[in-house]
Amino acid sequence: MSENRLKFETSPYLLQHKDNPVHWWAWGPEALAEARRTGKPILLSVGYAACHWCHVMAHESFEDPGTAEVMNNLFINIKVDREERPDIDAIYMGALHRLGEQGGWPLTMFLDSEAKPFWGGTYFPRESRYGRPAFVTVLLRISEAYQNQPDNVRKNTEALITSLKDDHAAGGVNAPAVDVRDLVQRIANAVDREHGGLSGAPKFPQWNIFWLLWRGAIAFDEGGAKDAVVTTLRNIAQGGIYDHLGGGFARYSVDELWLVPHFEKMLYDNALLIDLMTEVWRETQDPLFKIRIAETVEWLEREMIGEAGGFAASLDADSEGEEGKFYVWSADEIAEVLGADDAAFFSRVYGVTRDGNFEGHTILNRLDSMALLGEEEEARLAQLRAKLLERRASRVRPGWDDKILADWNGLMIAALARAAVVFEKPEWLGLAERAFTCITTKLSAGGDRLFHSYRAGLAKAPATASDYANMIWAALRLFSATQSTKYLAQAQRWADVLDQHYWDGKGGGYFTAADDTTDVVVRLKSASDDAVPSANTIQLSNLIVLAAVTGETRYDDRARLLVEAFAGAVARSPTGHCGFLAAELDLDRLVQVSVIGSDRSFAKALHQLSVPGDVEFISETAPDLGAQSPLAGKASIGGKPTAYVCVGPTCSAPMQELDEFAARLRASRRAATREGAAF
Repeated sequence: MSENRLKFETSPYLLQHKDNPVHWWAWGPEALAEARRTGKPILLSVGYAACHWCHVMAHESFEDPGTAEVMNNLFINIKVDREERPDIDAIYMGALHRLGEQGGWPLTMFLDSEAKPFWGGTYFPRESRYGRPAFVTVLLRISEAYQNQPDNVRKNTEALITSLKDDHAAGGVNAPAVDVRDLVQRIANAVDREHGGLSGAPKFPQWNIFWLLWRGAIAFDEGGAKDAVVTTLRNIAQGGIYDHLGGGFARYSVDELWLVPHFEKMLYDNALLIDLMTEVWRETQDPLFKIRIAETVEWLEREMIGEAGGFAASLDADSEGEEGKFYVWSADEIAEVLGADDAAFFSRVYGVTRDGNFEGHTILNRLDSMALLGEEEEARLAQLRAKLLERRASRVRPGWDDKILADWNGLMIAALARAAVVFEKPEWLGLAERAFTCITTKLSAGGDRLFHSYRAGLAKAPATASDYANMIWAALRLFSATQSTKYLAQAQRWADVLDQHYWDGKGGGYFTAADDTTDVVVRLKSASDDAVPSANTIQLSNLIVLAAVTGETRYDDRARLLVEAFAGAVARSPTGHCGFLAAELDLDRLVQVSVIGSDRSFAKALHQLSVPGDVEFISETAPDLGAQSPLAGKASIGGKPTAYVCVGPTCSAPMQELDEFAARLRASRRAATREGAAF
């Protein structure tokens, strides 16, 4: 009997659609078998719980009985949570791009009965508008083409699948070198000098780009790149994209000012911004960044901890059917809560006006008063924000997607582990370690294999390469922070899983899907940038670190093969591989720092300089490293605090003077590049 099967799922996004009159299937063997049995084409709808336009299309079309009847009669309808199955999303989003479309969510793809794509789009309205055809019209035309033009459909599917395979097949042994310094300068010139971010709108945080800019700013002493990153982060920190009452950053801004956000909050954006801001704070000591990091961790602890200490995926943009309703304010409500005098003061700082800046309401921001005020005034503002936050808590909250994703948790664990050490916040380290334990227990698939997603007591979805790569990064950061060798051992075991089940033995590089994932039509492989860094980007960095801390050459060998595998793609599109190029800066030149002794002065000196990409050990005794590690055997001298700085395999003499240590750190940042800056 035909029915909507999403009621059996655990994904909050899929459960949002369980009462639709559409006969939805979740992606899996049963749905694919049904398509083969009936010979019907597949209508694949991909979205996520916090996606505003996904909600719009659901209300307009998927809840409409007439539209559902057409869908049910003509298609096998499959609904996918892109966060639960990022491998599926990547395949069909890649196909849409090859059809000349920009992409986005909801993703609406049409597949043949073998799950091969032949046409698609994103949001389709119920009635024709925005220059887009009505959804039912699209359904009827696609069905007619599938039935009456089978040769054209077959040609489309073959061309798309071939293109997806070819795009990730070729390496680049003889690819031309990329001049990274020139690339950094060109990207810096494209940054909006007043507001930050790449010029134009919408604006995204784009970690890959701004991480490379920061790496270039430090490595090449590029003041323009440094200014570009600092300006961007300051505007993000003071803009409406930041939740000034509750903490946390929204996914992107629809305007060039960072004023009006798309209000959903994603775990990965906040992880990457915490990590980048931590590194930039070290160089600038800008109190704004320290404050925003602390507030965002408070938000994380208050609102984003799920089952067993894992971090939840996202908060929705909508509440009560309206985007941003939970977050915006009227001048009258602020006056009611704060009283006239305090409201006037607060409104001047946060841009509150009677007309508002968003559909008659105000998105709180400090873009007109970017500088922090005096200590007393900031303390007064903190009290007023607390009152407004308490009032906001009485509103209908946005949806909470509490599924726990291994890859996004890895990003947040890594960010927290580093920030905990830099800002001397052991409680943040505790959050990171609890989340790590959640992943290793609740998402375990037996042995050292992982599942991708966990919710409501059930782990599911095959792990992707990013799950392992990001959790290896998390493990290495925790090893650095705690010096517990259990984290290093776990990182090594997961690296073995990646090599065994994800490595492309023919062309090099890691596939997104494992060799035993059976429900994908093509195994993708990419090092290009997305909203999050690619698995190959993170694992390149991991391999370089593993080679340094263990002294085992197999990790160095694999890192070089990884660089070789994507050399052609990087040379063809350097701007699309910023994250990978940033990781490659450390090949042969990784900075490793060991500070030994109970005196905190050397640690404080280390954390007043940005040494991006480095590995740091701060402890009372020498770290437990592999015998061939450059730092192996490096101990304190004469019972006094002692520091060592290594660049690649070459280490400094022991240092016990702060000035000498700081000078060596500064020199190491420059040394962590290759001559000519091209590779």
